[in-house]
Amino acid sequence: MTTADLQIRAATVDDVPVILDFIRRLADYERLAHEVLATEAALTQTLFGPRPAAEVVIASRAGRPLGFALFFPTYSTFLARPGIHLEDLFVLPDARGAGVGRALLQHLATIAASRGCGRLEWNVLAWNAPAIAFYQRVGAFPLDEWQTYRLNRDGLMVLAADAVAPRPLDYD
Repeated sequence: MTTADLQIRAATVDDVPVILDFIRRLADYERLAHEVLATEAALTQTLFGPRPAAEVVIASRAGRPLGFALFFPTYSTFLARPGIHLEDLFVLPDARGAGVGRALLQHLATIAASRGCGRLEWNVLAWNAPAIAFYQRVGAFPLDEWQTYRLNRDGLMVLAADAVAPRPLDYD
């Protein structure tokens, strides 16, 4: 396989079933299948509705989808520039090692450069040695001094429910 006949294109609403399949396959690989709540309807709304939350590109060869990248904009106050966060990068097992993942990252780098972005960032599971080695081969480096924190849906609801309206400042 060569990357010469590889095509990378922006996903359309017709690709939602393929996107969901890739998400499920990625979750299986990451041992997180139990966390996938995505449905075709939800992806259609959140990716192709009136306020798309993310973008997707699909890599294919001879009409066969081989992988995808799902990404969304970020912003760096330190750089005063936009950035891109790569949420998911997945390549079918039988297409790995053929340059598909690299081509997807190169495509995202091109998008980031054309948009004036200062960064392209993503997370990788600490145990995923093949992905870490791949990312290092393309020149990426870990941010060891940063640790990711998360509020899940339940945590968001609890925190939001505890919100108190701000008091007016008393200048007397």
